[in-house]
Amino acid sequence: MRNSLLHKKILITAGPTYERIDPVRFIGNFSTGKMGFAIAEECANRGAEVVLIAGVTSLSVSHPNIRRIDVESAMEMYEACIQEFPETDIAILSAAVADYRPLQSADEKIKRKEGENLTITLVPNPDIAASLGQLKKPHQLLIGFALETENEEANAIKKMAKKNLDFIVLNSLKDSGAGFGHDTNKVTILFANSEKKSFELKSKKEVARDIVDVISEK
Repeated sequence: MRNSLLHKKILITAGPTYERIDPVRFIGNFSTGKMGFAIAEECANRGAEVVLIAGVTSLSVSHPNIRRIDVESAMEMYEACIQEFPETDIAILSAAVADYRPLQSADEKIKRKEGENLTITLVPNPDIAASLGQLKKPHQLLIGFALETENEEANAIKKMAKKNLDFIVLNSLKDSGAGFGHDTNKVTILFANSEKKSFELKSKKEVARDIVDVISEK
């Protein structure tokens, strides 16, 4: 399947977003971007032209078929996705995007005040997957990711339907060795027609091959 994605344009999001509280603090998560970067490399190796929109991560890519766009916040990732999506055949949304951001980001470091609580008002970020789902054309394939801690399959299926995804890659924090920070992952792929494919714990490079195999079949 070396050239199974030849001439395909693929948008991939990876890594976390950081939502600034002040110049030195942020709201974030434990995503490293390893899964998304592995998928980007696998797609590029199969001949695809890849746009990788990466949150804050120390990972690097060198494949000539990958064009990388670095972002920090969910708003920046949203704007990049909206810009790039119309020209793509496939979008794979593996980034861990913050659902909320501070209403205001302080220009200077917030100082500690003894005996006083600090209250931060959060507002919703745009829903990237739902926004692309609304824009999706019949020839486009939209793939989402779900990291769940309870009622995993039910929640992932709801997310897939709500956001107009073609299929969704589910991982659970209950599975040892899966999720953020690991070099391994264990996923189940759920399809809109109620089919599913479950895989054993594997390296993220092997998981990327499994996911891209399914994309190639579609």
